[in-house]
Amino acid sequence: MIYLSIGSNLKSVWGNKIDNINKCIFLISKFAKIKDKSNFYKTPSYPNRLFPNFVNVIIRVEYKGNPDKLLKNLNLIEKFMGRIKRIKNSPRVCDIDIIDFNGLVIENKILNLPHPGMHKRNFVLFPLRDVSPNWHHPVTNKNIDFLTKKLSLSSHIEITRIR
Repeated sequence: MIYLSIGSNLKSVWGNKIDNINKCIFLISKFAKIKDKSNFYKTPSYPNRLFPNFVNVIIRVEYKGNPDKLLKNLNLIEKFMGRIKRIKNSPRVCDIDIIDFNGLVIENKILNLPHPGMHKRNFVLFPLRDVSPNWHHPVTNKNIDFLTKKLSLSSHIEITRIR
């Protein structure tokens, strides 16, 4: 399975942060089959907590193409949604990351799989556990429960599931 993380911490012409994420999911559904979606989660902006809070979700998808083509399609969605890449980790209408692509391990200038920081990020691990409670990291083979337990206490406290 393929897991994508989608986040937003700015309003846009499509509405609020949740509206932005739903618009991204709709656009992704044009070329990939959406199999499942996690709950929405709110977290402080990472790494600069002075920026607006993020809303994040994980979706599980089926996709017939290769990871490079998927990344190109996701980058087009980000651009269409109004994301402007200026300063790393600055506020954005949408951010779409490939977390895991069928367990592939890839490391090059364009794409790193699995996502290199995902095992340290509450906004990835908690929603990932919603859609795949038995998921294992393709490199370390650690399961999702082990990884979430390794997070700091503040990482557990500062994440809120949105109902």
